Amino acid sequence: MNNINDKIQSFGKFLSGMVMPNIGAFIAWGLITAFFIPTGWFPNEHFGQLVDPMIKYLLPILIGYTGGKLTGGTRGGIIGAISTIGVIVGSNITMFIGAMIVGPISGYVIKKFDKIVEDKIPSGFEMLINNFSIGILGLILSIISLLVVGPVITTLTGFLSMGVSFIISKGLLPLVSIFIEPAKVLFLNNAINHGILAPIGVEQVQEMGKSVLYLLESNPGPGLGVILAYFFFSKGMVKQSTTGAAIIHFLGGIHEIYFPYILMNPILIFAVILGGAVGVFVFSIFSVGLVSTPSPGSIFAIMALSAKGDLFKILLGVFLSALVSFVVASFFIKRNKNFTSDEEFDKAKKDVKNMKISNRNDVFPNNFEKIVFACDAGMGSSAMGASKFKNRLKEHGIKINVSYSSVDSVPSDAQIVVTHYNLKDRVLSKNSNAKIVSINNFLSDPNLEDLFLHIVNSKNELSLDEECILDSKDLEFSKNIFNEDNIILDAKVSTKEEAIKLAGELLFKNGYVDENYVEGMLQREKLFSTYIGMGVAIPHGEKTFESSIKKSGIVLLQVKDGVSFGDEKAYLIFGIAGKGENHIKILSDIALIIENKNNVKKLVNSSNKNDIIDTIIKKS
Repeated sequence: MNNINDKIQSFGKFLSGMVMPNIGAFIAWGLITAFFIPTGWFPNEHFGQLVDPMIKYLLPILIGYTGGKLTGGTRGGIIGAISTIGVIVGSNITMFIGAMIVGPISGYVIKKFDKIVEDKIPSGFEMLINNFSIGILGLILSIISLLVVGPVITTLTGFLSMGVSFIISKGLLPLVSIFIEPAKVLFLNNAINHGILAPIGVEQVQEMGKSVLYLLESNPGPGLGVILAYFFFSKGMVKQSTTGAAIIHFLGGIHEIYFPYILMNPILIFAVILGGAVGVFVFSIFSVGLVSTPSPGSIFAIMALSAKGDLFKILLGVFLSALVSFVVASFFIKRNKNFTSDEEFDKAKKDVKNMKISNRNDVFPNNFEKIVFACDAGMGSSAMGASKFKNRLKEHGIKINVSYSSVDSVPSDAQIVVTHYNLKDRVLSKNSNAKIVSINNFLSDPNLEDLFLHIVNSKNELSLDEECILDSKDLEFSKNIFNEDNIILDAKVSTKEEAIKLAGELLFKNGYVDENYVEGMLQREKLFSTYIGMGVAIPHGEKTFESSIKKSGIVLLQVKDGVSFGDEKAYLIFGIAGKGENHIKILSDIALIIENKNNVKKLVNSSNKNDIIDTIIKKS
């Protein structure tokens, strides 16, 4: 049961991962809608022309691009956007659902294609194949989206509309929330409100002067309850985002802002369903309604459009729906924290250090055999982090399979994955069963230290995979990987971009990479900083530029004055091009060397290239 729940939550997080990066665009569209449509705050026909293209084209394409990028990197994002055009053209409704389907699938297709042709493309034809593969596959997938996916989604939406209409006709109005609330979270709120409820509501207003149907989808209470539950019972970035979300949702009327909070934890859909049903029940028993559709669904718009004498009864319904939603959502959110009395007992028995460890014991599997360090490309920071961690465990006589990989290639049997916090969702989309240890620094991080202490404290003596690259025979130092020609002493650079470009050009000059690899290094830095601490940075190319590596090579820029990498300065910059595994021994040695501040100082101040090589390379 827990496994099923984990899979559902992982799926929800994946959906959320397509929406969350684009929330700014949703807010922009919501504000334009709120201000400039005919029923908005400041009606303006000219500015209002922005509403339809944004909701019909811009937002679905952004979702399709993001979904494609999650499964297939930048190339996946591009082909995901192409495919999304197909579902948009193939339907007369807003295609958020279609984009969420074809975007990730398209990214997966291009990823599989790249895997198939890997190492099979003749030298010099890489760019040609890369561009035409996206063009041809994008053509095919967009046509499939147009002819198949778009019509299917349209048909399903039609069935949903029929279900809502049937319940309304039978007088079972509170049950409408069973359809409305999940549909809202799937971004069908406008289709339901303006396509189904509003036309029927117009007829009721003509007959009775008001309609309760205008309150069904627009009620901000259920969404507010969920946001408040996250505010009180969540932590970190999610908690910090709730204040702004509550204001935008409840006062601004942009309900789309709370949808990702549901997608992150899909079981919370029951909270908004029950909250919505309670609200509709209150509206029904008091026979209240609005005189027109509130657009946007702001509490101010609802108050302004309340029928005479209905205001306080409507506010009561909104309040009760928020309360019910809050109570239900709080139960599920608190339940996920897994606080137990046993943990509290351990806290009382142990000293501060052990208490810290025991608090996290439930987070890690009791028995595990495989830890994987994962970064974007899987050739630099993850390899160094894995090497250092493995050596620390060996010092305590503990043998555990510790390896490294790119985030897109994490082994399915990995039980613990150590990765940068910004890459967590990408790892979960590939391996939902693994415990993720989120870090900022592969060499020194509090969460990484907790994992180490947990292992040492539990004294796991697990079998060692003899094929694990970090436990293989010592690799002899190769002059082809790191030599005097690969070192620049006292390099003069003023920005990290200059430093990365210089390191990349040196890799190219010495025959390790194609020239376009330099661009891949710069792009990689834009995604996540390659600064790893201790005054050291290890820039390397983005995963998509792996085909530009001819052979493994490592270059070093010694920057005595230091160059800023964000909030820190780097004095040693190792440019990395990793092909195969023969560069790992050097990275392992680098990781061990830079642990000691004196070693770093020695490398920074050295004026002899041979001394630097002798310091870094540990010969057996």
